Amino acid sequence: MSLITRLAGSLVKRGRIEVELPGGRRETLGPGDGKEVALRITDAKALRQLLRKPRLAIGELYMDGRLVIERGSMLDLLEIVVGSNPWEQGGKRGKTALSKGRFNDLKAIFRRNQAAKSRRNVAHHYDLDDRLYDLFLDPMRQYSCAYFTDPKNSLEQAQLDKLAHIAAKLDLKPGHRVLDIGCGWGGLAIYLHRVAGVKVLGVTLSTEQLAYARAWAEREGVADHVKFELIDYRHVTGTFDRIVSVGMFEHVGLAHYDEFYGTCACLLKADGVMLLHTIGKLGGAGSPDPFTDKWIFPGYHLPSLSQMQATSEKHRMIVGDTETLRLHYAYTLRHWLQRCQERRAEIVAIYDERFLRMWEFYLAGGIVMFESGAACNYQVQYIRDRRAVPITRDYLAEAEARYRTLGAPARS
Repeated sequence: MSLITRLAGSLVKRGRIEVELPGGRRETLGPGDGKEVALRITDAKALRQLLRKPRLAIGELYMDGRLVIERGSMLDLLEIVVGSNPWEQGGKRGKTALSKGRFNDLKAIFRRNQAAKSRRNVAHHYDLDDRLYDLFLDPMRQYSCAYFTDPKNSLEQAQLDKLAHIAAKLDLKPGHRVLDIGCGWGGLAIYLHRVAGVKVLGVTLSTEQLAYARAWAEREGVADHVKFELIDYRHVTGTFDRIVSVGMFEHVGLAHYDEFYGTCACLLKADGVMLLHTIGKLGGAGSPDPFTDKWIFPGYHLPSLSQMQATSEKHRMIVGDTETLRLHYAYTLRHWLQRCQERRAEIVAIYDERFLRMWEFYLAGGIVMFESGAACNYQVQYIRDRRAVPITRDYLAEAEARYRTLGAPARS
């Protein structure tokens, strides 16, 4: 039995992976009941990299064309491996695993994202060529988990439903002043103004997103009510009736959670409401995926719910509502991956084949992480006064239904 069979064979509990090793020798992993994938490892050094650091190497070797999928797809391969070992069936964590979890927390505490570094990290991903995002995102340019009231819904419908879902949880009133931390390309801010008559300040660290958001607000004729600034949330002044943050908390870093919640508590009025939407981890948080940290989102940390609550409690931020979106991001990512595959020639024309394979691996890895791994999305509503929102959840359904009838602002 070869080294690769000894190391990987026990991981493949369903499906089949046929591996052609350097020199032409072939090996088969898995029982064969399900999907089948054939791959080729082109050189001995690639094999050594894969055996030494599999979580990083599999993506890098695929990017470089040194791990070649001959039959099936990268998504098929990851579904076989990760799907064979779903998080729910991981068994009880023993003393060693718990100790490792505490060690990962300790490492995360020393991963600092100061303002200048945060801006560089944001630029690494969000200041890519605008044409790329238009190839796979919805017209509202929502680059975060959609909300599927029905898994069969279109991506466009699911992203609009996500905006209505968030708006309802903010319990908006006309004239409210809203802070959007990490506002992206401005779609959420413009939507909130349109459906609820609120004034919004969106802050971002991406120069490309800032320019896009400002131009969009001008085209909509709402620039007097929806403003965007290139500023770190830690430098925002004043107070706000509402705070919303979607897909930004992942980049804060565990070392800065106290700073984040402390800043939000100071910016939020005494009767205010905050809605935080973030990718998170089921169970305890662990170390970041090495490929994602190096190539996609440097400096990121996915929180456990306990990490979020432990820090928010210190600042007397009361949890008004918590929702775990378990599979919604997997549905979202499947739409994105399909669109990228359909537009692969255009992506290659913008960048190259290596970038396309990197992007494909990133999206496929995200799908299996949400379908079988430890990832999920959390939406947590925070209040500073226990009387800030109605005492039952009925207001959420009523507001959400109303917002859904209003549609979306146009984007040219």
